[in-house]
Amino acid sequence: MSRISERISKAIVCAMTIFVLASCAQVKDIAYFQDKAIDHPEQIDKHGGIVIQPKDMISIVVSCRNPELAVMFNLPVISYQAGSEVVTSTAQQRLMGYVVDNDGFIDFPVLGRLEVAGMTRWELSETIKDILLKEGYLNDAVVTVEFMNFKVSVLGEVNHPGTYTIEGDKVTVLQALSLAGDLTIFGKRNNVTVIREMDGERVFYNIDLCSVDMFKSPAYNLLQNDIVYVEPSDIKARQSTLDDKGLRMTSILISSGSLLVSVATLLATLIPH
Repeated sequence: MSRISERISKAIVCAMTIFVLASCAQVKDIAYFQDKAIDHPEQIDKHGGIVIQPKDMISIVVSCRNPELAVMFNLPVISYQAGSEVVTSTAQQRLMGYVVDNDGFIDFPVLGRLEVAGMTRWELSETIKDILLKEGYLNDAVVTVEFMNFKVSVLGEVNHPGTYTIEGDKVTVLQALSLAGDLTIFGKRNNVTVIREMDGERVFYNIDLCSVDMFKSPAYNLLQNDIVYVEPSDIKARQSTLDDKGLRMTSILISSGSLLVSVATLLATLIPH
């Protein structure tokens, strides 16, 4: 029993050590923007908006003063009813979208096949308006383009990991982390990774939330389907290792105890009273 007591005591000491280390984490490990300059304005890089990529889904709505002329340039509205999709005029409605093919094109009503990859939504809007005017279809067209599948995923040491749908076409790393409930106390703030896939390539970016240099990172403004990963701190890693060792030790102790009970029971039956 003395060895068992000794092992239990060591486990308690290790747990207390981890607790103390976590509670005494230095400010330099958890505070954001540590090298910020107070009352010193910094130039903000202009965000040009995300560009359309293959497999994106976008909505395009054409309107003008005469709605009947614009109808032929718009997709029908899909309405939801009891889990199915029917073309009706019920309350829950959604615009159908255009899926960009692997070559970067969409099939647009009347105008035919249009190359859209590489454009922002504003550039595509102006392009369609110019074509409608040049071809003599509409001279007062208003074209609205929106992304329908702009999503980012946040994983690792955050309070609410998951995939989040973004409205509009701009979201920063800080905004994505806010959607995920911010980092836990065990998240590494100086080594947040953004994983980006574009043009057949996968690129990893490291962002230091403790430094204002994060604003200069090409991954500060996220793109569609980016993944943000927050690495666990060394304390959390050690805690996980100790937890695994504790579980293995508990399993060994239980197995050894069961074996001893079985042996004692067998001896009791064999030894004559």
